[in-house]
Amino acid sequence: MPCIRIISSSVRDGRQSHRVALFFKRFLEENALAEAEILDLEKHHFPLFHERLRFMKDPPEDILRFASAVQSADGIIIVTPEYNGGYPAALKNIVDLLYDEWQRKPVAISTVSDGIFGGTQVLTSLQFSLWKIRAWTVPARFPVPLVQENFDAAGYPADKVRVEKRAMAFVRELLWCIEASERMKKK
Repeated sequence: MPCIRIISSSVRDGRQSHRVALFFKRFLEENALAEAEILDLEKHHFPLFHERLRFMKDPPEDILRFASAVQSADGIIIVTPEYNGGYPAALKNIVDLLYDEWQRKPVAISTVSDGIFGGTQVLTSLQFSLWKIRAWTVPARFPVPLVQENFDAAGYPADKVRVEKRAMAFVRELLWCIEASERMKKK
């Protein structure tokens, strides 16, 4: 069974996007699609980026554990809110901090907003940053508009059937990329 790590990227008070990270963890596990773990950036207090991990002389243990979690994952789901058309500084910080850990890693992106566009304006900038470090961004997307209406605080969707149908298509695309990645590693 593949291991999928879910990066919950908001560190702000009253964050709403974490609801979607909680949903994906439960969805993956309840459907026996993958082992799932949330890497919650709110629980980490990484220093502002000043150097890539591979060039740090004495990196903090928390950064090493986080890097190992990304490296050992078969795939990543990034759940990110949109802040003024961009993604949170905490997410940009870890994207830049790591490098080798992202290379050829299948990464699926779920964008979240409290508005009607579901955070889709953030896709271009986040995907470009991930491409630059050679992550494999999955074509499927999972935008969540009006998150406060569509998911409760524990990550349960208001319209379970509709949301789970969309989530299954999104996750299947990630699983396909994970399988393709594994096959390429064997060549």
